[in-house]
Amino acid sequence: MPRLLFFLLSTVIASSNFGPQGRADAPVDATVYGVTYVEVMPSSRAAATAALKQFRDASRKQEGCLRLDVFEQIGRPAHFAIIESWRDQQAFDARDAVQKKLLDTLQPIRVSDYDQRPYKPLTVGSAAPAANSQAISVVAHADFVAAPQAPALLKRLAEASRREEGNVRFDVLQHMMRANHFTVVETWQNQKALDAHAAAAHTKQHRDELHSITGSPLDERVYKAVE
Repeated sequence: MPRLLFFLLSTVIASSNFGPQGRADAPVDATVYGVTYVEVMPSSRAAATAALKQFRDASRKQEGCLRLDVFEQIGRPAHFAIIESWRDQQAFDARDAVQKKLLDTLQPIRVSDYDQRPYKPLTVGSAAPAANSQAISVVAHADFVAAPQAPALLKRLAEASRREEGNVRFDVLQHMMRANHFTVVETWQNQKALDAHAAAAHTKQHRDELHSITGSPLDERVYKAVE
């Protein structure tokens, strides 16, 4: 009897790992992303840049850090963005000590709050090759109202964009707590590649489709990586 009971329990547990059609459920991607906007006084730009670079370098040495990049907005000095990805929530939380040092440095020179937003991956490309010094990055935020088709549209845009010449990165992230909010992170080898992407037929088509369901204007900012 104990053997029979063990067999039945094992069968139930094994079956629970499969979906309704008997297929194994896809593994859940536990990667945690952070998108942070930082604005400091123009006179403190150099101090902020140094602090952000120290934070970047220290974070990259932390266990579980997959990637962390710091950008400065083109045409708006002293406006920065941090895009980071971590293995899981535990790794993300473990870098709080490193982040606290950055926050302490920024506190007396900041113009606005440290605007950090938590995300999960919607569609992320393969590891990107190293960008050159001419690379241009774009961080765009969009939210949609009652638009269940938005994720599929964004995925199609990402897939088509990754095939374009000069694309380095094209990731779409979904807000952890507001499922209708997304951030698109893209990097192009140079301005010419970005301009060609903006004029591409598929880009215009997807933008038109997305524009009809957005809850607010697309917040798109262009950056250069902080070296």
